[in-house]
Amino acid sequence: MRERVKLTGQGQGRMRRGLGLAAAALVLFCLLPGRAAEVKANAGAAAAMPERSPGPSTGLPVPRFVSLKSGKANVRRGPGTDFPIDWVYMKSGVPLEVIAESNHWRRIRDHEGDGGWIWHTMLAGERTAIVDETEADGSPAALYAKPQADAAVVAYAEKGYVARVRSCRSGWCRLDIRGIEGWIPQNRLWGIYPGESFE
Repeated sequence: MRERVKLTGQGQGRMRRGLGLAAAALVLFCLLPGRAAEVKANAGAAAAMPERSPGPSTGLPVPRFVSLKSGKANVRRGPGTDFPIDWVYMKSGVPLEVIAESNHWRRIRDHEGDGGWIWHTMLAGERTAIVDETEADGSPAALYAKPQADAAVVAYAEKGYVARVRSCRSGWCRLDIRGIEGWIPQNRLWGIYPGESFE
């Protein structure tokens, strides 16, 4: 599980748990023809990319998605060590959205909409995403052998699972979950912009 500490008052903290890492992917080799039409419709129904501009510190697009490099990272109220710490992330690999830059500090937002400022070396360019949507019946999201709805299912991922993203194209993303690779409709993930493509 991704853990985050909320600091309050005189440093008293409480643990918040979310964005599950604990659910194991189940390897299956089968077809789900009944879900093919639904998946096909969802895969192409993405909105447009947000408007982006070069960041003043890096020249990289803002906003953009990154991942948490460090296993422990402070999130502050402002871009400097003189600002109080609001959050401490306790698990590496979590996707975060960079929404502003100030010298060596990056303003980030997470899956739950919480944010703050984090030192730039705590972030990595490796792309990860959170499985944000399940199947229509509430079962875990299917990962397919190919980026098409009638392909064989190779694994399932519970909602909240964090996975590496290898590539995205044409409304599909290729995930790596503990060495198992499979394709999932892009709109079932948080950490990828609608219509975003990369290899």
